[in-house]
Amino acid sequence: MSTPALMPVYPRCDVRPVRGEGCWLIGERGERYLDFAAGIAVNALGHGHPHITRTIADQAATLMHTSNLYGSPLGEKLAQRIVDHTFADTVFFTNSGVEAIECAIKTARRYHYVNGNPQRHKLITFKNAFHGRSIGAISATDQPKMRDGFEPLLPGFDYVKFNDLEGALAAIDGETAGFLVETVQGEGGMTAGTPEFITGLRKACDEHGLLLILDEIQCGYGRTGKFFAHEHYGITPDIMTVAKGIGNGFPLGACLATEEAAKGMVFGTHGSTYGGNPLAMAVGMAVLDVMLEDGFFERVEQMGDWLRAAFEQMIPNHDHLFDEIRGKGLMLGIKLKEPAVARDFVAHLRDNHGLLTVAAGENVFRVLPPLVIDESHIAECVERLSAGARSYAPLTDD
Repeated sequence: MSTPALMPVYPRCDVRPVRGEGCWLIGERGERYLDFAAGIAVNALGHGHPHITRTIADQAATLMHTSNLYGSPLGEKLAQRIVDHTFADTVFFTNSGVEAIECAIKTARRYHYVNGNPQRHKLITFKNAFHGRSIGAISATDQPKMRDGFEPLLPGFDYVKFNDLEGALAAIDGETAGFLVETVQGEGGMTAGTPEFITGLRKACDEHGLLLILDEIQCGYGRTGKFFAHEHYGITPDIMTVAKGIGNGFPLGACLATEEAAKGMVFGTHGSTYGGNPLAMAVGMAVLDVMLEDGFFERVEQMGDWLRAAFEQMIPNHDHLFDEIRGKGLMLGIKLKEPAVARDFVAHLRDNHGLLTVAAGENVFRVLPPLVIDESHIAECVERLSAGARSYAPLTDD
């Protein structure tokens, strides 16, 4: 067998999509899949949304890229619109979530540097976290599957159990710059931060002069039924990373910050060739056109409640397989009972029942549909999931 032209770092399956329509993906043989993975929470408005596709076509024919050496009318408009609807005073645009993470780490370190405390360079991060695949991002997690073979990694990170406020507070020392935490852990197992944990981190930052960095790359942009997940907790961060839903599939991310937290990010401290290009900015504006319409987030919250209720009604019929439901809004996960394996069950649903979901840690599979689903999609999902549960036979050692 010849070596593939694509570097074989992904365990690619036999699903080969060539077209998308709303909440459906169509393969090259014409097979249809109900897409409750949404590009891992990226296609927030589904596939082929008319406002997004029209915006891309119009902007591509107008201006796609210029250097950040020049002014950015569209970038200024999108940044101001984000600032107007969030805690942030300033925004740096990136091409991806992991680039936003890198910017956040630099912003936090630079803050303490300009304050005369360069020793405050360490971030307290949390076990099972996922912040991306760059060297900086994998240094911020304790997961061996991310780190093995890439040492030595970057110093400056301490790891504490997620939702362990006491452990997080105990880890603070004279070198601590702040906390880097997912408001809702996605890849790690679809676990939401408890109110005590999230609000406790905010209080600790205020008391110790630290920065709270929230990673809302997966849980932000409406995914939990609020614009951002931290709104459920009544707190705001100092720095926040976003991506995925911000561009509905177009490569786009951002690092948001307060004016105080970003005080050290001045001329020459950071940059990006493609970040903030006119095409991406136009798409970002188009996404907000839809999401900021009256009732959009309330509708997401309602659909999330209905989907959870449908799962809760279904689970007792398959209590040999399903354990519990996790997550918020349309960022849900179902934990499986052993000997079932989440990755195997995801493959079974995909290959035999045309339902796309995503595996996560702690034997959980993620359900991340487009935010524009309706009751018919929920019914179709539950029907296919129930059929998959009935036909699934986990592999055992017997």
